[in-house]
Amino acid sequence: MRYILENEYLICEFDTHGAELKSVESKKTAHEYMWYGDEKYWGRTSPVLFPFVGSLKNKEYVWQGKKYPMGQHGFARDMEFAVTELTLDEIWFGLKSDAVTMSKYPFEFALEIGYRLSENELFVKWRVRNTGNGEMYFSIGAHPAFICPVHGESSKTGYKIGFDGAEKMIHHGNTRDTGLSVSESIEMPLDNGKVTITDTFFDRCTYFFENRQTGGVTLFDTLDKPIVKVTFDAPLFALWSPEGKNAPFICIEPWYGRCDSTDFDGDLSQREYTNTLGKGETFAASYKMTFFEV
Repeated sequence: MRYILENEYLICEFDTHGAELKSVESKKTAHEYMWYGDEKYWGRTSPVLFPFVGSLKNKEYVWQGKKYPMGQHGFARDMEFAVTELTLDEIWFGLKSDAVTMSKYPFEFALEIGYRLSENELFVKWRVRNTGNGEMYFSIGAHPAFICPVHGESSKTGYKIGFDGAEKMIHHGNTRDTGLSVSESIEMPLDNGKVTITDTFFDRCTYFFENRQTGGVTLFDTLDKPIVKVTFDAPLFALWSPEGKNAPFICIEPWYGRCDSTDFDGDLSQREYTNTLGKGETFAASYKMTFFEV
């Protein structure tokens, strides 16, 4: 089921399936900012990644000596959420563990995803509560996809991505066949804190940026006008567009967790960037998207 938040600046649409943001449209110009989920390139718009971010080695994880199969990015994005709160400017969705989730992820949890609209900004909030008796291990992340190019060009070549306060950015990549992180560190050359997108920019890999190198990433058009900015306090984030497809969108993804490394050989509690909650504890995080006039 779809729900809408709107004000004088934006109209935002959400789906109870996955608690996913599906649309952000400008009231003034009718410009749509969010990717519309064409299966030719990628069938989603802005899924929430939980309780895993990225791919797992051998598509499984180990907990207390048992192996559990798990697909990329977990299962929350494919589940139906309940609307728990709705006001003129805010909506909250909730998902609780059940027999189905426990069979593939043996932890009791309550996941809440909230959206608050304020002028030209949309705030996204996450709350994860451990409702079980033991420790809980999880990852959570965002995957919003923004339409690019926006002025009718044939490709996004010449558009730019800016990184707040950065003189250089160091990234890792992933293997295209397994989606696992590789250990090499590569410097991304910047010009005044920005990188220019080329026709092959996204063909190599997903870009992972670790260690809180920046707290703000902005997508600019070819004239250096901002389109959308994602602001966050996450320990890492990713940039992605489908490899080799000249896909007309770019994802800017704040993450609390990531895929396994190619050399990872531990159990769930030893995964890099995993989050831990004790009995009754709650994890809270948020990020925001600022939409500029296009």
